[in-house]
Amino acid sequence: MLSGDEILCSTRQVIAGLEALRGENRSLLDNLQGAMETQPAPDSGSLEQEKSSIIHQSLERIELGLGEAQVMMALSAHLGSLEAEKQKLRAQVRRLCQENQWLRDELAVAQQKLQQREQEVVTLEEQNRHLQFMASIRKYDQDAPAQDDKDPSSSKDCAAAAAQQGGYEIPARLRTLHNLVIQYASQGRYEVAVPLCKQALEDLEKSSGHTHPDVATMLNILALVYRDQNKYKEAANLLNDALEIREKTLGLDHPAVAATLNNLAVLYGKRGKYKEAEPLCKRALEIREKVLGTEHPDVAKQLNNLALLCQNQGKYQEVEQYYERALHIYQNRLGPDDANVAKTKNNLILTRAHEKDFGSVEGYGGPSWSGPEEGGSQQEGLRRSGSFTKLRESIRRSSEMLVRKLKGVDTQETAPRNPG
Repeated sequence: MLSGDEILCSTRQVIAGLEALRGENRSLLDNLQGAMETQPAPDSGSLEQEKSSIIHQSLERIELGLGEAQVMMALSAHLGSLEAEKQKLRAQVRRLCQENQWLRDELAVAQQKLQQREQEVVTLEEQNRHLQFMASIRKYDQDAPAQDDKDPSSSKDCAAAAAQQGGYEIPARLRTLHNLVIQYASQGRYEVAVPLCKQALEDLEKSSGHTHPDVATMLNILALVYRDQNKYKEAANLLNDALEIREKTLGLDHPAVAATLNNLAVLYGKRGKYKEAEPLCKRALEIREKVLGTEHPDVAKQLNNLALLCQNQGKYQEVEQYYERALHIYQNRLGPDDANVAKTKNNLILTRAHEKDFGSVEGYGGPSWSGPEEGGSQQEGLRRSGSFTKLRESIRRSSEMLVRKLKGVDTQETAPRNPG
């Protein structure tokens, strides 16, 4: 079958041929009429008239063919305009689909912001209830030892100042995205968290290039999601890539480098590769000590991670040293009633009691892997505990303190006085 262009080309050729034939017939007709006028003989006149009639019929057929050809050309032009209109409508449909998708994305972002605000409201309500509870039992805490005056945001400010070294601070949009990923991961919705991270990573690479520090931050977040899914190989590849980017762009002693080293060490620890994890953890500890100081709580967390690595390798002497140092930091910086102090004391006691019978803390219910990771205010990681767990822990400690004080009052009233 001929195509539309081939039919149009053939029609044009036919029109040209018919017009040429029409011109020839008209010239023949003119010659016959001239001959009829010059030759009045009846026989010759009748022959010329017959020829003239034949030519007239031929001209009529030619005119009919030309008319049909012109109709075909007009119909082709009309069909072409219809096709152009059709393409225009298709383009409008595609544009409307794109606008619809954009509106859906905007709606999804708005829903995410609304959900985040709802979570913040719930958190504030929980904190308000906790403060009311603490105010109701404050009269029982008059005899509690006063702690050193501390700025509650000093550790955050220190971490923020450390993260700003080298001219880089984790952008607020990535912290917001990280919180959203935490929410999806905590709900087990990895089918949403992973594509969200990948899309953000792709956008960052297009806008800033693969070697930008923001890309390394996004690689850390995606690696933590993969780690929660037990996809250790993919997580290790992403963390190594992020570590290389941060070392090149931020320097070898940047706290963001320490966060990535810690994440990689935790990953190796979960896979049982304690020997590979130990040097990474030690290097992260050196960076944190250099940037934050030797008495910072994040240094104590890193010491806890390093103690776990050594304990799984049977290095109990080093384990005790690390736990003792972490305990000293927690007691000095957070106070004796902090939950980290109790946990570290428990780890230290278990280490001393079981170092001959157990090769791993995990065998007897010891601490699990935790520590400073990517995200949070600056470098805190993908944590499942959050503000609610901290609030519940604080309420539990306050309740226990209240019970102890009440019991102490009863004991003082009933026990015999002893001058010694």
